[in-house]
Amino acid sequence: MLTLAAGLCAASSVAAQTKPEETEVWKPTAPIVAPAAGEGGAPSDAIVLFDGHDLAQWVSTQDKSPAAWTVRNGVLTVDKTKGNIETKQNFRDYQLHLEWRIPADIAGSGQARGNSGVFLASTGPRDQGYEVQILDSYENATYVNGQAGSVYKQHPPLANASRKPGEWQSYDIVWRAPVFGADGALKSPAVVTVIHNGLLVQDHAVLAGETVYIGKPVYKAHGPAPIKLQAHGDPSAPISFRNIWVRELAPRP
Repeated sequence: MLTLAAGLCAASSVAAQTKPEETEVWKPTAPIVAPAAGEGGAPSDAIVLFDGHDLAQWVSTQDKSPAAWTVRNGVLTVDKTKGNIETKQNFRDYQLHLEWRIPADIAGSGQARGNSGVFLASTGPRDQGYEVQILDSYENATYVNGQAGSVYKQHPPLANASRKPGEWQSYDIVWRAPVFGADGALKSPAVVTVIHNGLLVQDHAVLAGETVYIGKPVYKAHGPAPIKLQAHGDPSAPISFRNIWVRELAPRP
């Protein structure tokens, strides 16, 4: 049997005979992507979904008519009477950035306090899909798998990174969509990583299925899908968004 000392000696001998260039990889080179130029910008390969000007990239989830939330002074504000909105374009795997703000004068408590959400794949006209919760979780108690940064009703956040109402907050999300076979059976589940205000709050979280309010999550087969923003029906003041962009990623092997 080879002893540990003998094994280390053999490994050292092999390393001594290896040239440095034998472990260097030169091709293929990584694509050049210019990062965002200043605050509020987007990387050079990003699809800009909202830059403060209009909702040209968005439609009503209900009937696919032009999105009718309020755009004013570079900010997008939820209009709860108009329902959810979603992107015109479908996406599979991607990196998403968005910034959101709870009104400074927010009232209410628990889930009735600045409630909204970003659905990473919208699979139906109402609240179907996979939701990362948006909520005022600054000194506002609620169930932990429903607070800001949670994968709603599935994964509580690893930290409460919420800022005070009235301050802008950010989500940076990496979404890996579920993969289904030709027969509709699940081959690999969805996986999501979320950074909230610079803090890791979801670390490669594996989803058990689509978001449901009551019951257990389940999967149903689907392909590339829109990104959806929620017009939640709670009575609190509506929240706002800015600087939304997405980078498409190559599918997982």
